[in-house]
Amino acid sequence: MSTSTSILRLRRGRERSLLHGHPWLFSGAIESMEGVPAAGDTVEIIDAAGGWLARAAFAPSSRIACRVWTFDPDEAVDEGLVERRLHAAIERRGDLARAAQVDAYREVNAESDLLPGVIVDRYADIRVLQLLTPGAERFRQTLVEGLQRRGDCRGIFERSDNDARRLEGLPPSRGCVWGEIPSGLLPIREYGLTFLVDVVEGHKTGFYLDQRDSRRRAGEVLGGEDVLDAFCYTGGFTVAALRGGAGRVLSVDSSQRALDVAAENLAANGLDPQGSERIAGDVFIELRKLRDQGRSFDAIVLDPPRFAPTAAQIQRAARGYKDINLLAFKLLRPGGRLMTFSCSGGVGPELFEQIVAGAARDAGVHVLIEAWLGQPADHPVAAHFPEGRYLKGLVCRKGTSGWYSEQPPPR
Repeated sequence: MSTSTSILRLRRGRERSLLHGHPWLFSGAIESMEGVPAAGDTVEIIDAAGGWLARAAFAPSSRIACRVWTFDPDEAVDEGLVERRLHAAIERRGDLARAAQVDAYREVNAESDLLPGVIVDRYADIRVLQLLTPGAERFRQTLVEGLQRRGDCRGIFERSDNDARRLEGLPPSRGCVWGEIPSGLLPIREYGLTFLVDVVEGHKTGFYLDQRDSRRRAGEVLGGEDVLDAFCYTGGFTVAALRGGAGRVLSVDSSQRALDVAAENLAANGLDPQGSERIAGDVFIELRKLRDQGRSFDAIVLDPPRFAPTAAQIQRAARGYKDINLLAFKLLRPGGRLMTFSCSGGVGPELFEQIVAGAARDAGVHVLIEAWLGQPADHPVAAHFPEGRYLKGLVCRKGTSGWYSEQPPPR
């Protein structure tokens, strides 16, 4: 068994999650520490009786004190391990890589690909890298060189500049780390659609790749003359709805720059920008304005940003999700469909359904859930790591006659 300098001993009874294969260890589980590990150092984790449990990356500034590299006592944590896992993750996306209609997808999905804190997204011939934890940062050179040696891209851009890295005690890092990055917007292909992506300044790594399957579904179910795309960003659902046969789309987002790119995405797909009205403003405020104006829609998309970056903010997030879904049900015409999403990791699927159901009840409408949506195959969720299932979505159909009026339905 290879060893590390530092050993972390757990409090009695706190080893259960590791024994079940969960890759996180919270700081409160640690009883004592032998050695003084630095951020990103590999440490040995033992139980209260001294039994070996795992080898993990240490993060002294994070509530998640350790992220497990391996549960195999004979497996060394080194450059070879990281590079093997990197290439294995990319090869698992082989079907997408060979698909003529898709050239943008996630190649490495952190813990679920056994590379904690490592994200690699592919945009045509450009890769975007995120290193979100001290352990991932420790293997920066290995990861960059491993991607470079594959010889199948012309540039690697780093976008380690989000809140997750700050919570780990790491400074933001952004810039080209290898090759060349084209200036301006980068075109990608997705099931017959073209989208323009800003990998330098755009949300996440440039685009919401995790909504690819839902955009495809939107083209099938978001019909009617009037569609509302709220929190539209650069118009992914707007384009999908119009290509699917929607008459008009009202696209709302807080960013005028994103709405400008949305107009370019319409043009890139041969769609008349006049088919989409665009409003820049706070979405909560704009939805209330639409309600007060008596507007209504045949279909609505709600794809908001994370309302709960941490578990401590779940209650506030729940109120926000209920508020926007309540407004959406009031704006939706009888028989219309709502596609509603949450990407807050702390809001689980059951809680999200309860929130949407509560919003429907408060709106006084009968709602059917027709489909459950989530992450595509390139954003897998390890069976022992349910936290990896951060994206939840529902396709809801509003009844043509309500169960509810002033009073709840009879029991």
